[in-house]
Amino acid sequence: MNGDVFVNSLLKEFGGITQGKLAKLLGKNTTQISNLRKVKNVSPLTVARMMAGLNRQIVRGDDLVIHIKEKFEVATDFESAQILGVTQQSLSNWKARNTGVTKAQIANAVAAARTQAKKDAHKATLRPIIEFFPLDAVESRGGAKYELFPTGKDDNSQHIAIRKCLESTKGIYVFYDTRGRAIYAGKAKSQSLWSELKNVFNRDRKTQLVYRVDHPERNLKFAPAYDKARRIRKTQLELSDIAAYLSVYEVDPQMINSLEALLVRGFANDLLNVRMEKFDNHKSTRKAPTVRMTAKKPATRKKVAAGKKTTKSAVRKK
Repeated sequence: MNGDVFVNSLLKEFGGITQGKLAKLLGKNTTQISNLRKVKNVSPLTVARMMAGLNRQIVRGDDLVIHIKEKFEVATDFESAQILGVTQQSLSNWKARNTGVTKAQIANAVAAARTQAKKDAHKATLRPIIEFFPLDAVESRGGAKYELFPTGKDDNSQHIAIRKCLESTKGIYVFYDTRGRAIYAGKAKSQSLWSELKNVFNRDRKTQLVYRVDHPERNLKFAPAYDKARRIRKTQLELSDIAAYLSVYEVDPQMINSLEALLVRGFANDLLNVRMEKFDNHKSTRKAPTVRMTAKKPATRKKVAAGKKTTKSAVRKK
């Protein structure tokens, strides 16, 4: 077969593509295709090599699944199907097609994977770790501060498991009083939730004030209040003194600031937080007040007729 006729036939069969695109499709360069046109009789070996090059460009379902597993570091077809957002049967059908995966199948897989990625992102945005968990404040080893609950080797295994989980996650949290009413909300973005919770649990704040009486802690002789009165006054406390329950949520790093701001702003009159948080995308729409300058009218004095009696109002003014 004449080389020029052969190339023109290929261009026509592939939908009228350009010679450059044909070269890429066959794994050749444009110079090789131009040289092929000059050949008077294309040999069967040349045709076979071109078909082999074209075969290498075909995306086979089995190869595609292997690359997906390597890319996303999964081992099974089931996990691969979950990533792509298709059924495991669809994945099996791809692998069974030795002729290759069609363009429509690849396009559908990309669309399904995009949809699945959105679902996975939404699920990972906010995940509860513990909710209204009862606190059991205990002194730290050195006695300098209080821990949320005992987490030593011989302590409650649930407490130990919670601590390990909080040490590896970041997000937001809410402390509650004994009635289950929210008293403080915060975030852990630059450090782990466990580190943040321990710090805030022992932090003094001027807003954490309650009325109470300071009773002696030493072994003194008891005196009734009618003999020795003790003042009821506002006392600054730590969260370890007033917090009874805790809720913690793992949050996507991009959403931590905004979700904390939502909690603080939504319950601004109940929480003991000092600062009013702002949303990440918050832009102030408040405009500076415009001052209008108006000319003052000159003051006028009323003339009092001579010999006229002074009114009561005038007397009051005097």
